[in-house]
Amino acid sequence: MHVFRNARPADARRCYDIEQAAYEGDEAATLDKIARRIALYPDGFLILEIDNDIAGFINSGCAHQVEMSDDDFKELMGHDPLAPNVVIMSVVIDPRYQGKGLSRTLMTEFVNRMRAAGKREIHLMCRDHHIPLYERFGYRYDRPSASGHGGMTWHEMSMTL
Repeated sequence: MHVFRNARPADARRCYDIEQAAYEGDEAATLDKIARRIALYPDGFLILEIDNDIAGFINSGCAHQVEMSDDDFKELMGHDPLAPNVVIMSVVIDPRYQGKGLSRTLMTEFVNRMRAAGKREIHLMCRDHHIPLYERFGYRYDRPSASGHGGMTWHEMSMTL
């Protein structure tokens, strides 16, 4: 059974472990960043549980002006929970649960929650191979990103709610 809920401080370690397993190199967030995101914006940190196990999560912040290459924002500097624009920082499914359509399930719930919260747009960055996935979820390709996060090439995408 799928259960959606907002993250709690006690979830930080499990979310960190999933992030480390799912991302390569330096692109994964640190435990401190994950704990900070949970503490500062639990409404933007959505967890998907299966049989009481965290199978995946999306975490985000909100901004009035979106600058995707702003590394300070990953620390939620400048975050305003009342701002109309959502910036997704991680969409992660534990590798043990991948290939079961859970990223779509998680993203659909997240988008519905952001729409219900009155948000205007959702923004994210992704790697080349994820562009078609996010396009299927309803995101549009905006541009190559100026971000060099983790020493990798990123692309910016967005969705109007």
